[in-house]
Amino acid sequence: MFDLIIMLSRYAFIVYIVLFLWQGVVYVAYEQGGYLGSPYTAVSIQRRLVVLMHITAFLILSYNRDTHLFDVTALIFGAVSFIFLLAAVKLLDRFYYEGCPLIWTGMLFLMDLSLIMLQRVEPYLAHRQLMWMCIGLAGMLFLPFFFRLIPRFEIFEWAYIIACYGLLLCTRLFGISKGGSTNWLSFGIGPIDITFQPSEIAKFLFVFYLASVFRKRVDWKQFLTTAILSAGLVFLLVLQKDLGSALIFFMTYMVMLYIATSNEFLFLIGMGAASGAAAVAYKLFSHVRVRVAAWQNPWADIDTGGYQIVSSLFAITTWGLFGSGLTKGMPRSIPVVESDMIFAAICEEFGAIFGMGVIGIFIMILFRGVRIALDCDRRYYSILAIGVTTMISFQAFIILGGVIKLIPLTGVTLPFVSYGGSSVLVSLMMIGLLQWVCVYCEQQSMEEQERLQELQFGGGWDE
Repeated sequence: MFDLIIMLSRYAFIVYIVLFLWQGVVYVAYEQGGYLGSPYTAVSIQRRLVVLMHITAFLILSYNRDTHLFDVTALIFGAVSFIFLLAAVKLLDRFYYEGCPLIWTGMLFLMDLSLIMLQRVEPYLAHRQLMWMCIGLAGMLFLPFFFRLIPRFEIFEWAYIIACYGLLLCTRLFGISKGGSTNWLSFGIGPIDITFQPSEIAKFLFVFYLASVFRKRVDWKQFLTTAILSAGLVFLLVLQKDLGSALIFFMTYMVMLYIATSNEFLFLIGMGAASGAAAVAYKLFSHVRVRVAAWQNPWADIDTGGYQIVSSLFAITTWGLFGSGLTKGMPRSIPVVESDMIFAAICEEFGAIFGMGVIGIFIMILFRGVRIALDCDRRYYSILAIGVTTMISFQAFIILGGVIKLIPLTGVTLPFVSYGGSSVLVSLMMIGLLQWVCVYCEQQSMEEQERLQELQFGGGWDE
């Protein structure tokens, strides 16, 4: 009987994510002058769908087939994480009242999916992930106060880049290796051993640095200085074998440079230089050759270099469009499934249609981030918004493309979904920054409208 419920739940999860995306279309259509329904109702439905997905998933995850009883620990964690989601909705509405609701609902959907999959794979990791989500939420709520305290934080451009180099050099000197990349720092607090990736924190600071530089007209001297400093960060990441982060830093720099200068020539020079550097890196670094070889033909070295990508492809394709059903697949057989390969596990148990819906949610966040950047009148905040949007979107593209063998696989996390304290914390802070820019734009727009009304109805008659 329970197996039948799991089989039916596959269709329920697909209905949840399809309706979730459709309500996003309803909201956007209203903004563009069309009408497919109320935007407020659309956001409310999206939140209800997140709740339904959470309840459905944790009822399945907590059922024990052997005893035919529900596991109390799993139920308690489901209830605690449910309270966290509700509290997040209330607090974010209060602190970011004029923020984009589609970004909030998309973020919460992905975070809930993370807790579900980690509870499925390794409950201990799910508990730690929820702890980091709580810390990240607290940081997001503190951001508006911090920005009001330091209103001109764009003047600290040199502090940002120095901090980036400090973090990456610390990793180079004192870092530990995980998964072939020396991009972790570890320290202990009593009996607790904490590891984190300094490159995640450097991402946040790097966006601030580039926005601070590009907020004003850039001459050739500034361009060369910024290019050399950015290239130095990328080179340090390559030395640490953190190829994914190196790509993210580089593409963020190129997009922000092009947005700031609108210079196609500089963009083409940068991409050409990157192509040359990639060819050199392929010749110099063996780990680059291993990744490319595994991408070209994983079957040729299936026992070692190609095993991870082959396992991912099997997981994605074996159960087709609707998946095996939650708890019916074998996600633990995929190497590093909790972080790098979590999308493969999602497709295995929820189905390829659900996986496409997850990609759709990232596209929705990308669209809304670009919209915020375009609507912002202040150049610095606009560039900040596009930098954050680029970094989150390109990181998602890199890992999703690697998992499905579209591009060579690199070890980065899927934002909001993969396990990783530093990744979740920084991703949430970036979304908080993006939403703060949205709030600023809305407030500036309202103030401008009030000034126009005062001119029309106040001093207009005297003239």
